[in-house]
Amino acid sequence: MNLSLYGYDDHWIAVDCGMMIRQDLPDSPLQIPDVAHLAAEGMIPEAVFITHGHEDHIGALAWIWPHWGCPVYATPLAIEMLRAKFLERGLRTDALCPVTPASSVEQTPFTVSFVAVTHSIPESCALAIETPGARVLHTGDWKLDPAPLIGPPIDSRPFERLAPVDLVVADSTNADVEGHSRSESEAGAALEAVIRECRGRVAVSCFASNLARIQSLGQIAARCGRRVALLGRSMERMVAIAQQLGYLEDFPPPVPTYDLGYLPPEEILIIATGSQGEPRSALSRLAQGRHPLLDLEAGDHVIFSARAIPGNERPIERLKNGFKRLDVHIHDEHSDPALHASGHPARAELRQLYGWLKPRLLLPVHGELTHQEAHRELAETLGIVVPERVVNGDLLALENGTLSPRRHFHLQPTLLSPRTRAGRPGAATTPRRAASSLSIALTLLPTETGWTRIGRLLWDSESALDLDEEALADWLDQRIDATPAESLLQLRQQLFAPLNEWLQAHLAKLPELHLQLMPADPQPEHEVRSASG
Repeated sequence: MNLSLYGYDDHWIAVDCGMMIRQDLPDSPLQIPDVAHLAAEGMIPEAVFITHGHEDHIGALAWIWPHWGCPVYATPLAIEMLRAKFLERGLRTDALCPVTPASSVEQTPFTVSFVAVTHSIPESCALAIETPGARVLHTGDWKLDPAPLIGPPIDSRPFERLAPVDLVVADSTNADVEGHSRSESEAGAALEAVIRECRGRVAVSCFASNLARIQSLGQIAARCGRRVALLGRSMERMVAIAQQLGYLEDFPPPVPTYDLGYLPPEEILIIATGSQGEPRSALSRLAQGRHPLLDLEAGDHVIFSARAIPGNERPIERLKNGFKRLDVHIHDEHSDPALHASGHPARAELRQLYGWLKPRLLLPVHGELTHQEAHRELAETLGIVVPERVVNGDLLALENGTLSPRRHFHLQPTLLSPRTRAGRPGAATTPRRAASSLSIALTLLPTETGWTRIGRLLWDSESALDLDEEALADWLDQRIDATPAESLLQLRQQLFAPLNEWLQAHLAKLPELHLQLMPADPQPEHEVRSASG
């Protein structure tokens, strides 16, 4: 998540407003920033400035903006992504104000200038924030890509004109990596080399917002004699928005998804969402054999063209295990590191930027603590002062050439169900009389760490139930994965009560539950995990 506030003379602005998916919690809720304390402290932003359109920078704004009701300034691509989110939430969109890179916005007493940078999504910008008392550069996410596939390389002149800056608030994600980050054109060449050697279907998973990667894959498909298909609503929506704004002009017309099952495997290149193991994504459904329009088969290929976000290792590994059971070939950063190009700067790029800006102070942000500490060490070798380590919730004062902590706000996790709808009542907690019965049958396979569900969810009820089958399947997958059990009988015993509670929270009337767990291989030894898993 990203949300930074800058204040001067009791006036405040916000930079970015992102969310994260908590895959470590049941039902994978969304976590958004805690802003409950701001009103009481008089820290209500008078404007929001967006650096770029990634979810961890814009994903929470549609939830939080109603508390503020202020103008939102962003480049056109991010504005259109926000417009879709606002409309989904029933919010008015007249507060969304598109700006071009290299433009400035006067929000007294601030002057905020958008400075174009290269990143894995077009129209990314750093923000130069000037007040009568200081000049700060907020980098956002960036890299020095000498050969970006969309847009020009970074121009050093706007940064040099800002020098010296009092403070740079800077991306630390790759601060522990020597050298330069890989160019997007290099990742495209590596992808093409792998895809040319593939037989059967090829599915490539990347972030929907990585338009350069998507454009590259479209060109690779044309050169390799394959037709492109897009899987995942976020992927389809992102491509549509990009084409509306003049990007992806030479992207080949996608094959309708309902035709995928009829085309020869060698003619298909699928671009899919779900590289982080998101349970409701297109890639997860393919790995579980539950996609309604397509089944991957032995000999097909899946390419992960995205780095694993820290914390998502377990769902990604579960995803890959699903493909291994299908005898699908997997290509990822471990088998071929060149398949992905990071959107963040390595140490040589940080040195170059600081040579342009000549900052007096650095506040390392983004990444984990180890990355921020590596960033501190690098900056100090360049004579840049770095304050003591700060954490989320710290309020800092920039004055007299120093950056010092003033107070700390204790932030609370703010969790939202990804399926929450406006006006939907909360789940009741009182028992309810059973409304007929519900039978659920699950097919399970023993794994090294426990059990995993395969195939489609089978359920039947005596009466019509308003049951969200996808939500139930996602919950079951996560609960089963997190439940230690040596046998199917033991697993059923540990699953039955939590499943009843889930149904009670999601249905108007609680049915009488009948739960059947079936081994994937109907042999007695497969109903109990062996010592080797």
